[in-house]
Amino acid sequence: MRSPLVLFLFFFLSFSLHSQEIKKGDAYAYARKIVDTMASESMHGRGYVKDGDKIAANYIKTEFEKFKLRSFTPDYYQSFAFPVNTFPFVNFFTWSKIGDLEVGKDFIFSPSSGRAVSYSPMSEVIWLDSATYHDSKSLKKFLKKDYSKNYIAVDFEDRPERELITLLDSKVRGLIFIKHKKLTADFEQGSDKIPAVELLIHDEITLEKLKASSFADMSFDNKFIPDHASQNVIGYVEGSEHPDSFIVFTAHYDHIGQMGRAIFPGANDNASGCAMLLNLARYYSMPEHRPKCSIAFMAFCGEEVGLLGSRYYVGHPLFPLKNIKFLLNMDIMGTGEDGITVVNGSVFKTEFDKLKQINTENNFIKDVKIRGKAANSDHYFFSENGVRACFIYTMGGIKAYHDIYDRAQTLPLNEFENLFKLITKFGDYLQN
Repeated sequence: MRSPLVLFLFFFLSFSLHSQEIKKGDAYAYARKIVDTMASESMHGRGYVKDGDKIAANYIKTEFEKFKLRSFTPDYYQSFAFPVNTFPFVNFFTWSKIGDLEVGKDFIFSPSSGRAVSYSPMSEVIWLDSATYHDSKSLKKFLKKDYSKNYIAVDFEDRPERELITLLDSKVRGLIFIKHKKLTADFEQGSDKIPAVELLIHDEITLEKLKASSFADMSFDNKFIPDHASQNVIGYVEGSEHPDSFIVFTAHYDHIGQMGRAIFPGANDNASGCAMLLNLARYYSMPEHRPKCSIAFMAFCGEEVGLLGSRYYVGHPLFPLKNIKFLLNMDIMGTGEDGITVVNGSVFKTEFDKLKQINTENNFIKDVKIRGKAANSDHYFFSENGVRACFIYTMGGIKAYHDIYDRAQTLPLNEFENLFKLITKFGDYLQN
């Protein structure tokens, strides 16, 4: 018969281990907390205005410390720098008989835009149409005129913005690109001399209203940063049997940031991916889930500027790339009504087939769709350098992307729990 002390220790240890397990719904609850925090105003859109990226990196680092992840560096950070154009100061953009336009809602800046200086009275807006642009004689005649005191409004869908900016640089007061569907912000690693904005047509701002009185004025400052200092955040759990062999989970944490007072929250892109990354880090840090091989968790910055964080890591790996058994990159994890898509699924068919099989056997999510090679997220430079790597993203639901409407309040995370279970079961397969 067991002594009372032995029985006490047995039940104490059983309770302790059980209490650490992730309960049903717990992955969702933790993800909701992560998304709400990372998409909040306090992180300034996790961009390069008001140190949004650094605030987000510190938050991820703090979570890594809670889980007692190991680090390849003294502070989980891998530092690097890159050039980027930002828009911290917006005074106004106004259109005659319409009034002041709202950044984020009515307009955004073309990513390479220079600063805009206000002039009085308002400057006349000259409209450039498709017929003029695509006819060489008409375009040549158009370009002979002096537009140094005019804004040029461009309203045709097949316009090459970069070409137009180069063509009209220093010849105009500024460029206004008309958008009819949505505003989608982006970054450039350079800055032009002239200002350029993208203006959205909607119920309150119609083409008829704009053309009825084509006079405008704007004032804002861009800030080109030639060497913005940033960081990847990387931790790992050491494997119990094969510590030098790694499974890697990745997600980028940066987003568009701020344009003046307008914040681009980036809840789906990619606070949701960070929520999955941190859920996995928490799970595998628990003693009962300690993996056989090591698992690294990499949160990259600079993805929105051109996959810069992952590209830097591949060029400066913290352990040999050949030691990576498989890498799974996670971006846009916030919906899933229509399942997930696996980029590089057709390249690494064995892993894709297993992921699909696990889903079919457990009925986790609606579908696991295959896709080929694409340079659309942080898996790319790894697979280009010999690492078996795939990228998954959810499908269906909200369409907000690179705009002010990608908010935590409207992100459902409806398939998050099941997707988490699918990934952990896939992780079990990769270890074995």
